Amino acid sequence: MKFSTVIRQHWAALRALLVFTVILGGAYPVAIWLIAMLPGLNDKAQGSIIEAGGKPVGSSLIGQLYTDPDGNPLAQYLQGRPSAAGDGYDPMATSASNLGPESIVDVPDKPSLLTLVCSRSADIAKTNGLDKGAGARPFCTGGGVGAVLSVIGPRDASGQVVHPTRVVSVNEPCDTTTVPFLDTYRGVRVECAEPGQDYSIGQLVPTRGAASAGPLVPADAVTASGSGLDPNISPAYADLQVDRIAQARGISPEQVRDAIAAHTDGRALGFMGEPVVNVLEVNIALDQMSG
Repeated sequence: MKFSTVIRQHWAALRALLVFTVILGGAYPVAIWLIAMLPGLNDKAQGSIIEAGGKPVGSSLIGQLYTDPDGNPLAQYLQGRPSAAGDGYDPMATSASNLGPESIVDVPDKPSLLTLVCSRSADIAKTNGLDKGAGARPFCTGGGVGAVLSVIGPRDASGQVVHPTRVVSVNEPCDTTTVPFLDTYRGVRVECAEPGQDYSIGQLVPTRGAASAGPLVPADAVTASGSGLDPNISPAYADLQVDRIAQARGISPEQVRDAIAAHTDGRALGFMGEPVVNVLEVNIALDQMSG
């Protein structure tokens, strides 16, 4: 290849680099910034910051915790969804728990997704002054863990246990007071799990129980969002908290419901998604209402 040809090719490449640098590295970002500053878009571009008393208190796009130093929910505030982002709603550690439908067996210091759902449901019912049955869910024990059995015995060609010889409630570790959620399974006495023992040899059998298929505590109250930053909850979860908030603040339930209704957004474009309640906006309104 001639030296003059190499020079022409490199000069053409340099010109292309300069042109694209100006367009994509300068003009395009500036154009997007100018569009973002247009009325109606400016607030979102600036982070959708909400102020109270002239001071920024958060973003309408990012949830936050309303708990005491020990992590207990503050009774006077609307509570949001669980969060797996850092210590909760940390924008620098946005993430999910990475637990899925097959996470049904607890391991030391790491409860399964099923047990997390069961325990959260029981805690929410207790926090909001509901009877114990209100927190009941399918496939949960009365103690708030996953109702899962390891059924041990000979199997058929399809892998199903034919004649159980031993049955263990894997999420209920033995102690002096433990009584398995089920007395017998297919004629075999159910045992509690001995700490440190591996029961994976058995067939795992989630047990439905008598709880309603439509639990009172809604799904968004017991499951975290994919980002861990969801600022909204369902109207059903918000309504569940009305009486607790009213009692803690010394106001009427109707006042709390009015605050919730004022900060409830309908379906996007009228048909996409579900109505949502912005937790931060409701809590600010409640604080202003209570002085």
